[in-house]
Amino acid sequence: MYLFSLWSMKKDPDLEAALTRNRRWIVNNQIKNIILRCPDHVASVNFLQKKFKTLDLQGKALNWVKKYPCCFEVYFKDDEYHCRLTKKMMLLVQEEETVKDMQETVFVERLAKLLMMVSNHRLNVSKLNEIKNNLGLPDDYLIRIIPKHLDMFRVVNYGGRKNSMQIELIKWDPELAVSKIERKSKERVCNPSFTCSLPSTWVKSWERFREFDSLPYISPYTDPGHLVNGSKESEKRTIGLLHEFLSLTLWKKASIMKLGHFTREFRLPERLNVLLLKHPGIFYVSNKYQIYTVLLREGYNGSELVEKDPLVVVKDKFGELMQEGLHEYNRRRHMLNLEKKRKKGVIAMKREKNEPVHELSDEGDDLGGIFDPEERKRLESIMSEEMQTKGLKLSNANGCVLQSMRHG
Repeated sequence: MYLFSLWSMKKDPDLEAALTRNRRWIVNNQIKNIILRCPDHVASVNFLQKKFKTLDLQGKALNWVKKYPCCFEVYFKDDEYHCRLTKKMMLLVQEEETVKDMQETVFVERLAKLLMMVSNHRLNVSKLNEIKNNLGLPDDYLIRIIPKHLDMFRVVNYGGRKNSMQIELIKWDPELAVSKIERKSKERVCNPSFTCSLPSTWVKSWERFREFDSLPYISPYTDPGHLVNGSKESEKRTIGLLHEFLSLTLWKKASIMKLGHFTREFRLPERLNVLLLKHPGIFYVSNKYQIYTVLLREGYNGSELVEKDPLVVVKDKFGELMQEGLHEYNRRRHMLNLEKKRKKGVIAMKREKNEPVHELSDEGDDLGGIFDPEERKRLESIMSEEMQTKGLKLSNANGCVLQSMRHG
């Protein structure tokens, strides 16, 4: 277990904002998938509430889905609340499925590249499922993609147990065994090197980066068997592997806890956190929402992705729909709060005058008396004339009454 409390990295407001935006999308996307797996694409709110723990959420599910009226439609039936996707959401779901069909070749390449970086070119299906969303793989990739590409992959189970099922790469493609850094270097006709995304004022960090980058680049697709654990060369390859893995993800980021599950497969050091913090120019580590996440700095320009996968473009539309609903929800809440404050203000004024307080009904009943505008004007006019005849200001009237009561 990593000593998370010892981590420290200067916060980047733009990358923190990107994580905030992405977090809401992730949660609502998971709720969307839960609803789609339910019969008739309808889930009871009580059922969603039970799933909240797995989504790392607190509070009431009903309150959450009501915040996004453009995404989720809530209705009451059979003595309980139910939730389904709105028509706009269903259109986006269809668009997402179309993009996934068009991206099948890309998914195959990503999966192959991932397996090519693994020491024995095999990955446990349970572990792969933990990062499938990072890579954009569809939930049903085992039956949607693998059977169509039996020349590349096969499903094996050497352990004989249900949880030991693995996907194995059976065809090595040299054209795929080229990292993003190597492709860029070929385009620029230069030696492979990392990019440092730090201000020039970080002098010491720049010096350490130049020293690290001066070592020969080692491709993450090469066999690391000849490298000595803990050596500079081994570290160089590991950084290259992490860079390549994050480059394959949709949002150029990953949970460090999940990366730690692949320590053996990727030959990662046990203290992965220490390694990442040694390279702040390449990676950004955040503890947003108490989840340690690593982002590839060069993948972002401010808070926006430099390159957007077609699947991300569709998911951004989902995010826009979320914001549209959230804006409408907040506007309604604001209007209700203003109305409550207005009503409380009237009641407070009534109490100051030491008169009986009448409850205000939501229907706007005509209360008459002091709450009637015409009656109020008439009383104020009478009191004003009376005060003026006595040479007193209206503002001192309450004080005079109190004095007379004290000496009465």
